[in-house]
Formats: sequence, structure tokens, C-alpha cells
Amino acid sequence: MDKINSQISKIYRNSIYIYGNTAFSILVSLISTRLILNALGSSDFGIFCIVGGAIGMLGFINGAMTGATQRFINYAEGAGQETDKRKIVNASIFIHFCISFLALIAFEIAYYFFFNGILNIPHNRIYAAKVIYQFTVISTLLTIQTTPYNALINAHEDLKYYSIIGCIFTFIKLLIAIIIVYSSYDKLILYGFFTTISSLLNIIIVRIYCHKKYTECIFSPKKYLDFHIIKNMFSFAGCTLLTTATSMLSTYGGNIVINNFFGTSINAAQGVASQISGQLMVFSNNMLMAVNPVIGKKAGAKDYNSMLKYAFTSSKLSYLILAFFAIPFIIETEWIMKFWLKEVPEWAILFFKLEIIRRLLEQLITGIKNSIVADGNIKRLSRVQSIIYLLPLPITYLLFYFGFQPYWQYIIWILFLNIIASYNIIKQAKKYCNLNIKSFLQSIIIKCLTCTIIIVSIGYIPHYLLSPNLIRVIIVGLVTSFTYIIIIWYFCLNHDEKDIIKNVITLSKQKLNSLKNK
Repeated sequence: MDKINSQISKIYRNSIYIYGNTAFSILVSLISTRLILNALGSSDFGIFCIVGGAIGMLGFINGAMTGATQRFINYAEGAGQETDKRKIVNASIFIHFCISFLALIAFEIAYYFFFNGILNIPHNRIYAAKVIYQFTVISTLLTIQTTPYNALINAHEDLKYYSIIGCIFTFIKLLIAIIIVYSSYDKLILYGFFTTISSLLNIIIVRIYCHKKYTECIFSPKKYLDFHIIKNMFSFAGCTLLTTATSMLSTYGGNIVINNFFGTSINAAQGVASQISGQLMVFSNNMLMAVNPVIGKKAGAKDYNSMLKYAFTSSKLSYLILAFFAIPFIIETEWIMKFWLKEVPEWAILFFKLEIIRRLLEQLITGIKNSIVADGNIKRLSRVQSIIYLLPLPITYLLFYFGFQPYWQYIIWILFLNIIASYNIIKQAKKYCNLNIKSFLQSIIIKCLTCTIIIVSIGYIPHYLLSPNLIRVIIVGLVTSFTYIIIIWYFCLNHDEKDIIKNVITLSKQKLNSLKNK
């Protein structure tokens, strides 16, 4: 019991560190996005989103290696293998140097194709788009280099670092937005330049921190570079590579399709929707950052019962945390966007609602998916998921070709990337992690979705009864929050989850009392 309380206490501390930064980060990010959107305009903002997305699509190799690095470090941490951790760190740094070099070649080859027929960009902004592309390439290469260090920090559950550095870079983002607003130089190019400088500062700080903080963070290829570990990491990454690549191809490929049919303005709407949903996702992602290392360590220790228990809890809490903030946003999206932005891009309101629904469904399955990855049995999962992820691309193209509206892209994504893909994950978890499907459906899926429908239905009552203004938004927020607390506590959480929350409340009281006594 003391061990469980100790783990809960560590998760609690990490969550507090992260959430202490979250409110500030969200506020500043929303202000920054408004300033940048207004300064750039819908067309230039759309260009930045579509060009940045191009780099993101080609960065799928780094995404696969991020998962592999995180998994191997967590696994070694759970097994208590100090020498292996040093070998994994060295292997990861070496691999990411190689990836950076190969990515640079791939980006420059893709540069020719993107700007010769693929991207639909106004002729007078082609030069700015090309400059932005190169700045984004540099930023991506720098981000690739930070992957081993971020994985190491997360494996140590040292999330206090993220809260401190997060505040610094959030302030830098606001500073960049202010400079863009008042600059007379080409705002799009300037924005790309400062974003690259921010990435450079990030890698400098994270490298210094890890090398000073962690004993296993020693880059000594002659002593610790183990090509057997490199081979194993590539083998594991190869399984996730196909899934990550097809997922990125489906998502960004869909954005290119919609760009070709509807232009850069529609990409601006997607960018705005992604900004808001991304900020709301911070709450769930922060909780997962605190819990995922525990799942990885349980897999490393071969404690599969505890691993599934944490997976269930992380899926449910991840969904519920996002739902708490998302529900009032979904109900009052139109008023909030009009208040937040001077000009709301066409389709942005509907895109956000559909995107946040997609994100909510994604959270229901995230803990189970992380368990499969932590255990390492991902070959079958990767192959099937890849097929599912690719199907939306041709279907979306055909729908747009026959005159369907842009929102159908999100409907197809929800159908394939959420519903069908989740069914496959559940099947694989049953096979490799002994998942009880009936228990998962009853305790996670049915409970969460039923409670959400009830809360949303009650929240829409004041929405329809009152005229649109700030008072209505506040009342909707209060009503949904109060209803949420009652419904979730009495109908959604099980006994163990209530005990976790009670322990967190007790820890909070102890922290407050200790502060008062100082």
C-alpha cells in the first residue's frame, strides 16, 4: 500500500508541476495565436499551416523513433538496468544523428515536389512559402535532436523540468507574436525565423540539463555504443514506423487534398481548430506524461495486471480531463471564437467541434494502446492500423471530387482513425495483454460516453434559454462543471479511482498545511 501511495504521490507531484504551467501556457498561446492570425491574415496563416504540415508529414520517422526511445528507456528503468540505460541513450543519440541527416535529404527532395504542383499557394506568396519551408526544416532537425533527451526526462518522471521550461518558451512564443504584429518586414518569413531560433534555444537547454542531471546521459560511443541495441530499437521502430507514416500521410494528405479543392483559407480554419483542440489536449497529455512511464516500467517488470490497471485508469482519466474542458467549449464554440478572433475563418467552428470529438474518442483507447506498445507486441497492430489509416485518403478525395463539403474530411477521419482503428487496438490488446473486452467496454467506453451525453444535454439548456454573451458562457461553464462533478463521481469512477482522487486531495491538503507552517 505504501508503494502504491508513493507512486500516486509521484504522479501527483508531476501533474502539479505540469498543470501549474498549463493555465499560463493556454492563456498565452491563445493570445499568441490571435495576434499571429491577425498579423499574418487567413491566407498567410494557412500557408504556414500547410507548409509546416508538410514537414510534419515527413517527420514521421522521428515520431516512430520517439516511441521506440521512450519505450526502451522506460523498460530499462523498470528493470533497473543502469548499464543498459547508458547504451540505450547512446544508441538513441547516434540514431537521431543519422535520422537528421537522412531527413535533411528527404526534405530537400520533397521541396521540389511540394512547390511544383502539390501545394496550392497564391503565386505572390511562393517565395515566402519557400523560405518558411527551409526555416521549418531547420526547426524539425533541431527537434529530432531533442528526442533522446525528452524521452530520458519523461522516463525519470522529471516533469518539473517541463513546467519551468514550458513557462519560458510560452513567454518566448508571446514575445514572437508581439514582434510579428509590430514588424514592417515580411511577417510570415519573420515568424518562421523566430520559430527556428526558439527550437535552437530548446535543444541547447535540454542537452545541458540532461547531461548535468542524469548519470546515464553520457555520450561515449566507444564505450557504450551497442549495435545490437541499435538493431533492436530500429526493429521496434520499424513496426511503429509504418503506422506513424500512414497516419501522417492520411492526416496531412487529407489536408493537401482539401487545400487543392478549397485553397489556403480552409487550411487556416484547420489551423485555428487545431490550435484550440491542441491547447485543450494539454490537460490530458500532461496526465499521460505522468502515467505512461509507470505503464512502461510495469511492462519492464512483467507486472501485467498492474500495467492494465494503470492503462484503464489513464484511458478514463485522460478522456474525463479533456471532456471537463471540452464540453463547455463545444457548446459555446461560436461565441468563444468570435470573442477570441477578430475574423473567424470559414468552417473553423465546425472543424473545431469535429476535431475535439475525434480527440475525445482517441483518449478512450490511449491507455490500452500504450500498454501494447510498452509490452512490445506491435507487429500485427502496426500492419492492420496502417491499412485503416490509409483508407480515408482516397475516400476523402472522391467525396470532394463529387462536390461534398469540407467537413466530410473530419467525418471520415472519425470513422476510420477512431472507431475502426480503436476496434483493432482492442482486439490486439485482448490477444497480447489479456484485456477483458467486456470489462473495458462497460467501465470505460459506455460509462464515459453516457456521462458525456448527459452533461452535454444539461449544458445546452442554458445555452438555448439565454442570449449569446459572456454571462451565458459563464453559466454554461458552471452548469456543466457542477453536473460533471456529480455525474462522474457517482456514475463513472470506480472504487479504486475514487481512492486515487481521495489520496490526491489528501496530498493537496498536506502540501497546503506544510506551506502554511513555513
